[in-house]
Amino acid sequence: QVQVVESGGGLVQPGGSQRLSCVVSRFAFARYIMSWYRQAPGKERELVAGFTSADGSANYADSVKGRFTISRDNVKNTVYLQMNSLKPEDTAVYYCNARASWAAYGYWGQGTQVTVSS
Repeated sequence: QVQVVESGGGLVQPGGSQRLSCVVSRFAFARYIMSWYRQAPGKERELVAGFTSADGSANYADSVKGRFTISRDNVKNTVYLQMNSLKPEDTAVYYCNARASWAAYGYWGQGTQVTVSS
């Protein structure tokens, strides 16, 4: 079983920055395709940033392109989401997803709340 734990959320001022972390308790972390989603109240969960493969390039939602950066550290079994120039519209619960390249479904973390407000 894969355990996914997000952290790093909190209250951030507009224009500020925040880095989210997602730790995956799986030895074969390097073979997992990692991505970040978010869900605002009353909205559907949407893909924010994700790798195209376990070792591929990253894709970003148009709304965050140029502001967010996804990265991974295979030694620490951690994926990060660096969020810069935050806007109130970025307020949401952010979820990490880990999916093995051979699997149809991934594993979800419990989410971490990011609130952008002055």
